[in-house]
Amino acid sequence: MRLAVLLNELLTPERVRVPLRGASKQELLQELVAVLHDAGVVADSEGVLASVRQREELLSTGVGSGVAIPHGKSNSVPELVMAAGVTRGPVDFDALDGQPVHLVFLLVGPEAAAGQHVKALSRISRMVRRDGFRERLMAAQTAGEFVALLAEAESL
Repeated sequence: MRLAVLLNELLTPERVRVPLRGASKQELLQELVAVLHDAGVVADSEGVLASVRQREELLSTGVGSGVAIPHGKSNSVPELVMAAGVTRGPVDFDALDGQPVHLVFLLVGPEAAAGQHVKALSRISRMVRRDGFRERLMAAQTAGEFVALLAEAESL
């Protein structure tokens, strides 16, 4: 059993949108679920979106410093999947620090992947706490650049 969950294995350029088109929390959630659907890794978009919204109702996943990590569990997804993006401008996400969001990472997985799910959430949280790295991700101009920055940070 592998201990590390590498984000660059979960995130490919086709699962990243730079810039995201959504201008509200709900639009961003819909857009990132659609990205996963378009990538062929989510069949039941409505069910996945409902699980993410349900989790969001418990407590905002706007973790602070301009970052949101919405997530949910759905058995319609066979394994842990991720989508991400950079917003065009600041988006109110009801973040815990009251600040708008610029980076959004969406994680969805089946109940059976709960351990991996938690490890991926933790890894994202640790990485985006680094100011310089977070700023570089926010400045990414393309999906490829975003994924390359993530891979570089994970190799350190």
